[in-house]
Amino acid sequence: MNSEKISFRRAEINELSLALSLLKEAALWLQNKNTEQWSFWINPPKEKVAWIREGFENKEFYFVYRDEILLGMFRLLYFDEQYWGKRPDRFDKAAYVHSLTIKRKFAGQDLGALFLQMIEDKLRSEGIFKFRLDCMQSNLGLCHYYENQGFTKVGEVQMSWAMQNLYEKKL
Repeated sequence: MNSEKISFRRAEINELSLALSLLKEAALWLQNKNTEQWSFWINPPKEKVAWIREGFENKEFYFVYRDEILLGMFRLLYFDEQYWGKRPDRFDKAAYVHSLTIKRKFAGQDLGALFLQMIEDKLRSEGIFKFRLDCMQSNLGLCHYYENQGFTKVGEVQMSWAMQNLYEKKL
Protein backbone atom coordinates (compact mmCIF):
# COMPACT_ATOMS: atom_id res chain seq x y z
CA MET A 1 0.00 0.00 0.00
CA ASN A 2 1.52 3.31 -1.07
CA SER A 3 1.00 5.83 1.73
CA GLU A 4 1.63 8.77 -0.63
CA LYS A 5 -1.83 8.25 -2.12
CA ILE A 6 -3.49 8.03 1.30
CA SER A 7 -4.76 11.18 2.98
CA PHE A 8 -7.25 12.15 5.63
CA ARG A 9 -9.53 15.10 5.97
CA ARG A 10 -11.70 16.47 8.73
CA ALA A 11 -15.27 15.20 8.54
CA GLU A 12 -18.17 17.59 8.05
CA ILE A 13 -21.27 17.53 10.28
CA ASN A 14 -23.46 16.47 7.33
CA GLU A 15 -21.40 13.25 7.09
CA LEU A 16 -22.56 11.91 10.45
CA SER A 17 -24.65 9.18 8.80
CA LEU A 18 -21.58 8.01 6.86
CA ALA A 19 -19.68 7.58 10.13
CA LEU A 20 -22.56 5.65 11.68
CA SER A 21 -22.69 3.35 8.66
CA LEU A 22 -18.95 2.64 8.94
CA LEU A 23 -19.36 1.82 12.63
CA LYS A 24 -22.30 -0.48 11.91
CA GLU A 25 -20.35 -2.28 9.17
CA ALA A 26 -17.47 -2.84 11.60
CA ALA A 27 -19.85 -3.99 14.36
CA LEU A 28 -21.50 -6.56 12.09
CA TRP A 29 -18.11 -7.88 11.03
CA LEU A 30 -17.00 -8.13 14.66
CA GLN A 31 -20.25 -9.88 15.58
CA ASN A 32 -19.52 -12.49 12.88
CA LYS A 33 -16.13 -13.01 14.56
CA ASN A 34 -17.95 -13.69 17.86
CA THR A 35 -16.75 -10.58 19.66
CA GLU A 36 -18.93 -8.09 21.50
CA GLN A 37 -16.66 -5.16 20.59
CA TRP A 38 -18.84 -2.35 19.25
CA SER A 39 -22.03 -4.45 19.24
CA PHE A 40 -23.96 -1.34 20.30
CA TRP A 41 -23.23 0.19 16.85
CA ILE A 42 -25.57 -2.31 15.16
CA ASN A 43 -28.55 -0.43 16.64
CA PRO A 44 -26.90 2.45 18.49
CA PRO A 45 -28.64 3.94 21.53
CA LYS A 46 -29.27 7.68 21.59
CA GLU A 47 -26.35 8.38 23.92
CA LYS A 48 -23.88 6.70 21.53
CA VAL A 49 -25.21 8.65 18.55
CA ALA A 50 -24.95 11.82 20.67
CA TRP A 51 -21.31 10.93 21.46
CA ILE A 52 -20.56 10.67 17.74
CA ARG A 53 -22.47 13.87 16.99
CA GLU A 54 -20.46 15.66 19.67
CA GLY A 55 -17.27 14.46 17.98
CA PHE A 56 -18.47 15.85 14.66
CA GLU A 57 -19.44 19.16 16.23
CA ASN A 58 -16.00 19.36 17.88
CA LYS A 59 -14.32 18.56 14.53
CA GLU A 60 -12.66 15.42 15.94
CA PHE A 61 -13.57 12.99 13.14
CA TYR A 62 -11.46 12.35 10.05
CA PHE A 63 -12.19 10.32 6.93
CA VAL A 64 -9.29 8.54 5.24
CA TYR A 65 -9.10 8.30 1.47
CA ARG A 66 -6.97 6.78 -1.25
CA ASP A 67 -7.47 9.17 -4.12
CA GLU A 68 -11.26 9.70 -4.01
CA ILE A 69 -12.06 6.32 -2.41
CA LEU A 70 -13.14 6.23 1.24
CA LEU A 71 -11.06 3.71 3.20
CA GLY A 72 -12.18 4.39 6.76
CA MET A 73 -12.19 6.91 9.58
CA PHE A 74 -11.01 7.75 13.07
CA ARG A 75 -11.74 10.19 15.88
CA LEU A 76 -8.84 12.17 17.32
CA LEU A 77 -9.19 13.86 20.71
CA TYR A 78 -6.73 15.86 22.77
CA PHE A 79 -8.54 15.18 26.05
CA ASP A 80 -10.38 11.99 26.97
CA GLU A 81 -11.84 12.23 30.45
CA GLN A 82 -14.42 9.53 29.79
CA TYR A 83 -11.82 6.78 29.42
CA TRP A 84 -8.64 8.25 30.91
CA GLY A 85 -9.94 10.54 33.65
CA LYS A 86 -8.75 14.08 34.35
CA ARG A 87 -5.15 14.67 33.43
CA PRO A 88 -3.29 17.96 33.75
CA ASP A 89 -2.48 18.99 30.17
CA ARG A 90 0.95 20.50 30.69
CA PHE A 91 2.22 17.35 32.39
CA ASP A 92 0.36 14.80 30.31
CA LYS A 93 -0.01 16.15 26.78
CA ALA A 94 -1.44 13.28 24.76
CA ALA A 95 -3.83 12.48 21.95
CA TYR A 96 -6.48 9.77 21.92
CA VAL A 97 -7.96 7.78 19.06
CA HIS A 98 -11.43 6.29 19.01
CA SER A 99 -13.66 4.80 16.33
CA LEU A 100 -10.85 3.76 14.02
CA THR A 101 -12.58 1.82 11.28
CA ILE A 102 -11.61 0.42 7.91
CA LYS A 103 -14.16 -0.51 5.28
CA ARG A 104 -14.26 -4.29 5.14
CA LYS A 105 -13.59 -4.45 1.41
CA PHE A 106 -10.13 -3.04 2.14
CA ALA A 107 -9.31 -5.51 4.95
CA GLY A 108 -5.97 -7.28 4.77
CA GLN A 109 -4.12 -4.35 3.18
CA ASP A 110 -2.42 -3.31 6.44
CA LEU A 111 -4.39 -0.07 6.46
CA GLY A 112 -4.79 -0.10 10.25
CA ALA A 113 -1.03 0.20 10.70
CA LEU A 114 -0.90 2.88 8.01
CA PHE A 115 -3.71 4.89 9.66
CA LEU A 116 -1.91 4.68 13.01
CA GLN A 117 1.37 5.79 11.41
CA MET A 118 -0.30 8.76 9.73
CA ILE A 119 -1.85 9.80 13.04
CA GLU A 120 1.53 9.44 14.77
CA ASP A 121 3.14 11.69 12.15
CA LYS A 122 0.41 14.30 12.69
CA LEU A 123 0.88 14.17 16.46
CA ARG A 124 4.67 14.50 16.27
CA SER A 125 4.26 17.54 14.01
CA GLU A 126 2.00 19.05 16.72
CA GLY A 127 4.53 18.38 19.48
CA ILE A 128 2.48 15.57 21.04
CA PHE A 129 4.48 12.52 22.01
CA LYS A 130 1.93 10.30 23.76
CA PHE A 131 -0.57 8.42 21.64
CA ARG A 132 -3.39 6.63 23.47
CA LEU A 133 -6.27 4.35 22.59
CA ASP A 134 -8.44 1.71 24.19
CA CYS A 135 -9.84 -1.69 23.36
CA MET A 136 -12.38 -4.04 24.86
CA GLN A 137 -10.38 -6.33 27.14
CA SER A 138 -12.11 -9.45 25.80
CA ASN A 139 -11.09 -8.67 22.20
CA LEU A 140 -7.75 -10.43 22.47
CA GLY A 141 -6.99 -10.18 18.75
CA LEU A 142 -7.27 -6.39 18.78
CA CYS A 143 -5.35 -6.14 22.05
CA HIS A 144 -2.48 -8.14 20.49
CA TYR A 145 -2.70 -6.04 17.32
CA TYR A 146 -2.20 -2.81 19.27
CA GLU A 147 0.67 -4.34 21.21
CA ASN A 148 2.27 -5.41 17.91
CA GLN A 149 1.93 -1.79 16.75
CA GLY A 150 4.08 -0.67 19.69
CA PHE A 151 1.37 0.23 22.20
CA THR A 152 1.78 -0.79 25.84
CA LYS A 153 -1.11 -1.60 28.14
CA VAL A 154 -1.01 1.01 30.89
CA GLY A 155 -4.34 0.45 32.62
CA GLU A 156 -7.94 -0.65 32.57
CA VAL A 157 -11.24 1.15 32.92
CA GLN A 158 -14.67 -0.33 33.54
CA MET A 159 -17.20 1.21 31.19
CA SER A 160 -20.93 0.46 31.34
CA TRP A 161 -20.65 -1.95 28.38
CA ALA A 162 -17.32 -3.68 29.16
CA MET A 163 -13.88 -3.57 30.71
CA GLN A 164 -11.52 -1.62 28.47
CA ASN A 165 -7.73 -1.91 28.23
CA LEU A 166 -5.94 1.42 27.98
CA TYR A 167 -2.93 1.54 25.65
CA GLU A 168 -0.21 4.14 25.20
CA LYS A 169 2.63 4.61 22.77
CA LYS A 170 5.40 7.10 23.36
CA LEU A 171 6.29 8.80 20.09
